[in-house]
Amino acid sequence: MMNKAGKWSLITLAIGVFMGALDNGIVTSSLTTLIHTFGVSPSWGAWIITIYTLGLAISVPIIGKLSDRYGRRLLFLIEIGLFGVGSLLVALSPNFTLLLLSRFVQAMGGGGIFILASSYILNTFPKEKQGRALGMIGGMNGIASILGPNLGSFILNLTGSWHWLFIINIPIAILLLIMGSKTIKEEQELVESRLDIAGILVLSCASLSLMYGLTQLKASAAFVLFIVVGAALLGLFIYLEKHAETKGVEPVLPIELLKNRTYRWTLLLAACSGAILASVIFIPSYVEQFLGVDSKLAGYWFTPLAIASGIGAGGGGALIDRKGPTFSLTLSCLVAIVGFALFPIWVTTTWQMVIASCLVGIGFGSMLGAPINILATENSKENKGVALAGASLLRQMGMTIAPTIYAGFLTRSFEQFGNDLQANAQKAGIQLQQGSISQLPQTVDASTMKNAINQIPVPQIRELVQQTLHQTVGRGFNGLFLSAMTVAIIMLVGVFIVRAVRQKAKENASVRSPMTP
Repeated sequence: MMNKAGKWSLITLAIGVFMGALDNGIVTSSLTTLIHTFGVSPSWGAWIITIYTLGLAISVPIIGKLSDRYGRRLLFLIEIGLFGVGSLLVALSPNFTLLLLSRFVQAMGGGGIFILASSYILNTFPKEKQGRALGMIGGMNGIASILGPNLGSFILNLTGSWHWLFIINIPIAILLLIMGSKTIKEEQELVESRLDIAGILVLSCASLSLMYGLTQLKASAAFVLFIVVGAALLGLFIYLEKHAETKGVEPVLPIELLKNRTYRWTLLLAACSGAILASVIFIPSYVEQFLGVDSKLAGYWFTPLAIASGIGAGGGGALIDRKGPTFSLTLSCLVAIVGFALFPIWVTTTWQMVIASCLVGIGFGSMLGAPINILATENSKENKGVALAGASLLRQMGMTIAPTIYAGFLTRSFEQFGNDLQANAQKAGIQLQQGSISQLPQTVDASTMKNAINQIPVPQIRELVQQTLHQTVGRGFNGLFLSAMTVAIIMLVGVFIVRAVRQKAKENASVRSPMTP
């Protein structure tokens, strides 16, 4: 059994992870309110989310390295403090510029909490307890990401002010500072060599460029420019890291990590897990647009999935302690594949959606936290923080680029709406007159389209357009869920490769080891 001190430290870390992961989801629910309050355009308003994502991309690798140098306890308290200060500054922001700067401060605090929590567990908890503890941390991360929009809407409706979305973080941060100073105890061998300042700056700029480029996927010129610049800076970073040790500098990312095949494949698994997690943000839209649930209630259908992801995280962590990380990942990928497949081939009602989404939740819940973190750090020696930071950064990249790809299926499907309508009218023997559907908006928003359809005066045509819209929405979401299933399949193949690589490494190690009498 875990001792009392271990339980309290785990509770502290779990609350910290939950607070950090909850923030971006909470903000999405108030995005329209914030845009209206500060009088900015929707494109500028999107920067409230984007700046936080970019801050995470910068902070993740830096915090991972600093934790190996200065200690995870100290860095955890600093991160919590930064997050609390950032939250206060956001709530007090008198203009949009200061709001964005405050969000960046928040991100610099929130970005490292998950890494520090995972690294602390891997360094202090007994090996046979690490899976369950990491599963709990991963579950809190996943559940918070899912529940964020609903909780944000609830707070906004209850208080009537967006400021409370950020003020609520302050007492939690103060509580965590008190709990963390008392419960987190760690004896850690700190790195004493000089810090690689040049490497940190170049990696930060590379991460910033790559992550911003990924957010500009629809704008091809900006996407190509920032991806190319990010790739070039990443090449420069690797060059600097190769020569860092010859100058007596501790590299940010030891090249030995990237030479390890298991670690390289684990980075792919991390990116896939992020892409899988990103797919579930579309479920409320699916419930509203395809299943016809009222928009005010659609978000609450997230709840079964959130509960299932928590069960998956806890169960997956326990399974790792018994069967190992690759077995747990194999099972979680299979469950997620089945869940995603059920959406296009079976789901037509809300209760069927609950079953399919619960399978997806159990699948991705057991991916987060425990198995990938264990694989990433098993050969990292004293560089656990750095190894976890790399996996976390790739997961964040997967979460950033995947929504644009998924949304593309919905956009392309709506582009075919006119052709579908004409084809369905011909099959039904209905002659469409331009005036009868002229009020339909040129939009990919199904809710707006439904309101316009209700204004069509001819019942026969109105029913035809409704059926066509349902068909169009269904095709778009089918493509979305099938693409998420494909990501899960790719991840499953990656797990098989990791298993083979690890097995070969064990065989080679046994051959090299001296014979014992």
